[in-house]
Amino acid sequence: MTPIRPPSRTTDTGRHSRPSGTGRTVVVLVLVALGALIPVLGPSPALHGTGEAEAPGTGGIALLRAVLFAALSVPLGELFANRLARSLPGAPPDRPRSWSPYAAAVGLAAALGLASVVATGNLVPDSVADIDVGGLYTSRDGRLALLEVNGFLAAGLCATSRRPGLQVWPLAAVIVADALRAHPTTEYSPLLGSGLTLVHLTCASLWVGGLLYVLRTLRHWGATEAGPALLGLYARVAAVLLAALTATGVCSSLRRMPAGTILDQLTDTAYGRVLLAKVLLVAAVAALALWARIRLSRAADPLTACSPARAEVVALGVVVAVSGLLTALPVPIRW
Repeated sequence: MTPIRPPSRTTDTGRHSRPSGTGRTVVVLVLVALGALIPVLGPSPALHGTGEAEAPGTGGIALLRAVLFAALSVPLGELFANRLARSLPGAPPDRPRSWSPYAAAVGLAAALGLASVVATGNLVPDSVADIDVGGLYTSRDGRLALLEVNGFLAAGLCATSRRPGLQVWPLAAVIVADALRAHPTTEYSPLLGSGLTLVHLTCASLWVGGLLYVLRTLRHWGATEAGPALLGLYARVAAVLLAALTATGVCSSLRRMPAGTILDQLTDTAYGRVLLAKVLLVAAVAALALWARIRLSRAADPLTACSPARAEVVALGVVVAVSGLLTALPVPIRW
């Protein structure tokens, strides 16, 4: 591991460098947010002028999907970041308080909401009487929805047990269920699509949740040499995660929007517009990650890298929300 200079304790340096860095971060985020809103909203909602019918409850389903993705990211990121911290020699043994039990409860609520939609024939239920719980066992989507519910329930129980690391298995089951749900059997090569989604969702969860927990750990440890070392170790692994995310995202997009039509569909379909917004946001996140890496290696105080890293977490949160919307929109499959 490349040695990292210990954090500078000079108060004047921090006083002069941090405001300018924060200001640049705010400017970048505002510009990217505006750029992302253009293809999503434009002069009107994403579906306007596309000729596509809006699915019932698109907004609610998108919100539930985003919450479910976030609930996956928090515990997986904690397990991932804790493993990185244990590999550092001389790292403090204390860790921030785990948010995994709360994430499991939130994920369980989101999974129940999505299961209720499946139980009413993919329609938003008007009352409890509209929900056919028994019908969940008779369909593929219903069984996958139940698997997600049970996965978050088991993850919550593991998170509060003496062996919280066991929650990785029910969380993995949730990811597998969501990957299978995203690609029905009527789709061309559904197993290939599910495999791409499985890798994509796993890498995204580790990236988002891992960075969140690393920043929490750095704040918990204070000004120690182990803090920048942990952030640097995470940055190296995150580069691999970003490469995997990019590769699987491009492959998935080409499967749903063939190369000959992808440019038109990025502006003429709701799915393409939101996908374009996601690409812009991910590009901004990559730029923030690179900025943090440069600060970490060159700044007199390596902990100044936390400023763009915090902005990266915020941008990743927006990416999660956009991803939730993307799953609720009609897929423009054209062969």
